[in-house]
Amino acid sequence: METIGSKLTPILVNVENTLLEFEAYKGIKPNFDKAALRAATKIFSSVIMDKIWELQESENMDMIDRENMAFSCGNDIRKLIKTYLGIESRDFYNDVCNKTTELS
Repeated sequence: METIGSKLTPILVNVENTLLEFEAYKGIKPNFDKAALRAATKIFSSVIMDKIWELQESENMDMIDRENMAFSCGNDIRKLIKTYLGIESRDFYNDVCNKTTELS
């Protein structure tokens, strides 16, 4: 059975290679917008949570510890973005949700 991870991995590797090539040969600021940060954060969070699950399974963690670990990881990602970028990641989807509501 093909998983979402196996479908997306080649695409993500392609994006990675494109960025590596751009940085190596252009070396200029790529000018990502807020939507790119939101998307990259979602992708990073999904991959991290997948790998956390694998660690939790291998250590046979109970559900309370799993929940606490996942919550802590998500909060650390949020704090990282807030600390270094001054952006509240909790607001990432406000614009998207507001646009969807406006179209309804």
